[in-house]
Amino acid sequence: MPTIPEPLKNLVDHFSRLPGVGPKTALRFVFYLLKQPKNEVEKFAAILGAIKNQMATCGICQNFSEKNPCAICGDSRRDHGTICVVAEYQDLPVIENTGIHNGTYHVLGGVLDPLHGITPDQLKIKALVGRIQNANGKIKEIILALNPDLEGETTMLYLTKLIKSFGKNIKITRLARGLPMGSDLEYADEVTVSDALKGRKEI
Repeated sequence: MPTIPEPLKNLVDHFSRLPGVGPKTALRFVFYLLKQPKNEVEKFAAILGAIKNQMATCGICQNFSEKNPCAICGDSRRDHGTICVVAEYQDLPVIENTGIHNGTYHVLGGVLDPLHGITPDQLKIKALVGRIQNANGKIKEIILALNPDLEGETTMLYLTKLIKSFGKNIKITRLARGLPMGSDLEYADEVTVSDALKGRKEI
């Protein structure tokens, strides 16, 4: 972007590295900050600069937290015999906000994707295995809450085989799949309809 000053270009470049942010959106962010009072920009910069020092990683579930263990893992009222495995950190609040899951979580930090060089050793799989082994049989269910795409399915298959190899008494479940609310049966694909039939409930 040769038409804008170098300091602004550098900031645009950094904003553009954020997920889902392109150069135009990044430029809007920069111009927004330029319009703000100096003290507000300095406050924003201070908060941004301090976040790495203020946040820790929970040694149990691998989620970002202000303390270790996190509030969920340290809550005795939660069902510590049930672990909901999610791929990314942002997936955890989605499950938690439903108010249905009262167990704990485990954040993998991604999914298996050999084509892009993401192998089991790059994910938090060893930490999950360690949790199960150190629980002395207290883990009763592992919920695999991963996306039903190729990478998610591959990861679920890998984890299922791994967990079953040493935890024969552990129930392994996955999120139900089917027709979303408000969808038209006419336009649904065969796989979605098949999953909906298999997951049907009595009324």
